[in-house]
Amino acid sequence: MAKQNVAEQFVDILVRAGVRRLYGVVGDSLNPVVDAIRRTPDIDWIQVRHEEVAAFAAGAEAQVTGRLAACAGSCGPGNLHLINGLYDAHRSMAPVLALASHIPSSEIGLGFFQETHPDRLFSECSHYSELISNPRQMPRLLHTAIQHAVGQSGVSVVALPGDVASEPAPEKTVETALVTARPTVRPSDAEIDALVRMIDDAERVTLFCGSGTAGAHAEVMQFAERVKSPVGHALRGKEWIQYDNPFDVGMSGLLGYGAAYEATHECDLLIMLGTDFPYNAFLPDDVRIVQVDVRPERLGRRSKLDLAVWGDVRETLRCLLPRVRAKTDRRFLDKMLKKHADALEGVVKAYTRKVEKHVPIHPEYVASVLDELADDDAVFTVDTGMCNVWAARYISPNGRRRILGSFSHGSMANALPQAIGAQFTDRGRQVVSMSGDGGFSMLMGDFLTLVQYDLPVKIVLFNNSALSMVELEMLVAGLPSYGTTNRNPDFAAIARAAGAYGVRVEKPKQLAGALKDAFKHKGPALVDVVTDPNALSIPPRISAEMVTGFALSASKIVLDGGVGRMLQMARSNLRNLPRP
Repeated sequence: MAKQNVAEQFVDILVRAGVRRLYGVVGDSLNPVVDAIRRTPDIDWIQVRHEEVAAFAAGAEAQVTGRLAACAGSCGPGNLHLINGLYDAHRSMAPVLALASHIPSSEIGLGFFQETHPDRLFSECSHYSELISNPRQMPRLLHTAIQHAVGQSGVSVVALPGDVASEPAPEKTVETALVTARPTVRPSDAEIDALVRMIDDAERVTLFCGSGTAGAHAEVMQFAERVKSPVGHALRGKEWIQYDNPFDVGMSGLLGYGAAYEATHECDLLIMLGTDFPYNAFLPDDVRIVQVDVRPERLGRRSKLDLAVWGDVRETLRCLLPRVRAKTDRRFLDKMLKKHADALEGVVKAYTRKVEKHVPIHPEYVASVLDELADDDAVFTVDTGMCNVWAARYISPNGRRRILGSFSHGSMANALPQAIGAQFTDRGRQVVSMSGDGGFSMLMGDFLTLVQYDLPVKIVLFNNSALSMVELEMLVAGLPSYGTTNRNPDFAAIARAAGAYGVRVEKPKQLAGALKDAFKHKGPALVDVVTDPNALSIPPRISAEMVTGFALSASKIVLDGGVGRMLQMARSNLRNLPRP
């Protein structure tokens, strides 16, 4: 039996860690690894057109499956292209292993062609970033990188010179057992005791939920019922907590709607569950606040806490449920539910009045029709910008759907690459990319990746020929919009020229049929919908001081518009209120 080289050993360890594909662009320093993959049946090389797409795709795969995913870039510019997607994966807590292949080891530090220092470059967007400069570092260094990515839910980067990858692997290496799942974390008894006392003493409790409530929906609902608490959420908490929720009061933040803002400010105890909500201007400063998070470094970095609880949301609530005293007074909860329903009633008309005749098409209408027609277990990937607004307001979670976006990093052009990674996990599952024309055109070269692998991703392109979120930021700051207009082609024609299904929609009555036809198509499809670039209305109370990049502060509802089926849910919750 031939002796393994380092590249072959590297690939074998990835397979043992559960990695099933490596996204990347080939290059000379990567050749030993790519050749090892070619000869290994349990892992595939996924050729993309841009390494940034490789990193976004790996991050999306990790978020959909909960398992380690991987990407790779060749030396210098090749692996440098990974950095934006890796930042997003890291901030999304997606376990990703990135291989940054490197220049010949004898030339490092001498200004060689394409020289960079990847072990330094990626240190800010990873838990672990190290260079393999000697075969004897294998396999321990790769094991360590995998443990960091899985154990800390983020990115690890391994830099590997091409010549080292071709050298013989060390003999008699020990096959160390690999960690492939994270444990649960239970808070200390002292923290549980303190939290029980605070909850029992409070008259008005509000829960504010983030992505850390994944897997804890039942416990959150049981706890909310026990303490008669309204439940609000951040954008990343939407898919996990909004569905089947009779306590729902909407979302807070830039894209907020409903009564979430009021519920967090009018309570006397706010419990933040698994959220690293970044916009502290939307958080109260005159109520008692408890934060529960599995990542202790996140506790208290957004607001002053009265109690910090280090633990999983699910385990924490399981500890609390049998101990907290059941509350009987529903007045605060019912008041917030009514405010929520009233708030939604007030904005829903924005997208229902003459919408089926409005040209250019209201993007709200596009999102609402998409929500109705998409599968119950669809994966939606959402471009940063106004597509975030439409997904937040119109895509209805149900416990089976997934909604992925660059919600923490805020990168443009994320939706198409994330759709690639999501679709590779299951070709039979519907994956819909809600793309803006700005984001899609930024990385549209990888539409060809869909065609090359015949991935049945459906791209719904909100084409308003503008960077509308940037225009909004300029408008609120009192600036005229400038540099935000795109001169776009017929994207559907481009899709057809590439060998995919493409249709352009300019009238509302064409929309439903076009989406149905695209969803029926077995391969990749693009629906280019020409939408109204003026589909924004700003509330009267807003000032230039409210804008800092993406964050608009001190406003209860920043963007005014429809809210789709959420109004139906709010009305239903009101009907179910107990009557005296």
